[in-house]
Amino acid sequence: MTTAPAALRSSPYQALDLLATLVAVVHGDGTVVFANAALEDALGISRRSIAGTALGGFFTEPAQLRNALGGAGTNAFAALRYDAWIRRAGHDPLPVHVIVAQADRPGEIIVELLPLEQQARQEREERLIDQARANKELVRNLAHEIKNPLGGIRGAAQLLQMEVESRDLIEYTQVIIHEADRLQTLVDRLLAPHRRPHVVGDVNIHEVCERVRSLILAEFPRGLEIVRDYDTSIPEFRGDREQLIQAVLNIAHNAAQALAERIAEGAARIAFRTRVLRQVTFGKQRYRLALELHVIDNGPGVPDSIKDRIFYPLVSGRDGGSGLGLTLAQTFVQQHHGLIECDSVPGRTDFKLLIPLP
Repeated sequence: MTTAPAALRSSPYQALDLLATLVAVVHGDGTVVFANAALEDALGISRRSIAGTALGGFFTEPAQLRNALGGAGTNAFAALRYDAWIRRAGHDPLPVHVIVAQADRPGEIIVELLPLEQQARQEREERLIDQARANKELVRNLAHEIKNPLGGIRGAAQLLQMEVESRDLIEYTQVIIHEADRLQTLVDRLLAPHRRPHVVGDVNIHEVCERVRSLILAEFPRGLEIVRDYDTSIPEFRGDREQLIQAVLNIAHNAAQALAERIAEGAARIAFRTRVLRQVTFGKQRYRLALELHVIDNGPGVPDSIKDRIFYPLVSGRDGGSGLGLTLAQTFVQQHHGLIECDSVPGRTDFKLLIPLP
């Protein structure tokens, strides 16, 4: 990120440099008073050059901005939003969502520009976070509601079994007991993330990946290749190693099961790729450094019918699947202030785990 001149560093708007969105402070006529670092990077021009110029000159249709600034200057609205395109040095124009609002200082207006791709991603991340919170409450409440009567059903079946003499009737009571035990196991899995304490220690993400790799290859020894593409500069971070192993294992195991046909052909492939992201925003927070771990497979892809629901509990694209693997993985990663995203098309499914680094 470019270092600001001394005059700009002392600006009352210096805190805007911490934002990932593009922000300019302008006079009513559109002359730039302050441009934050994100806008400077996006335009490819130093903010020393931006300051004092007309912000509308960077728009493909400056009249829209002039009208918006005029409305803000006359107190016609508190904030105005519209979509536009901005010019960038050496690049194609960038589509942005423009927010024009009055500043605290008289005669100054704040213009915020959200790249539409970034805005869509932020909205998607917010949906994932809200979804995970709702899932957590739903699962916990549902599991407790099932658990309470389940013990009574099993106990009653055991008592009934001791009273009956017919072999056929005993078989029926055994079915009840067996199914009650199966439901109990499912409930225990639903409640596991909320029962187990968060054990924090130093985590090396590549040790996590290697552990998962060995477990997957032990179950699928032939026909599956697991490729490593590691950035060895990634530092250790504080976290729960076992939770992260389980999260990555759930994703990789789902991938391996989806690759059944390719494994039979000897052409199945899963890749673990790690990278460091700098100055990244996710989950409504901006982080100086973050871990980006990709689990990529060459399988058939996530079915369109469940793409928007894959992190919901009990949603599975595979016959016999419990639909808990991805729900638990998302829960474990979010307990590390991170997030899991999925991008899937036939032939390539990419689960991306984002976790803040110190």
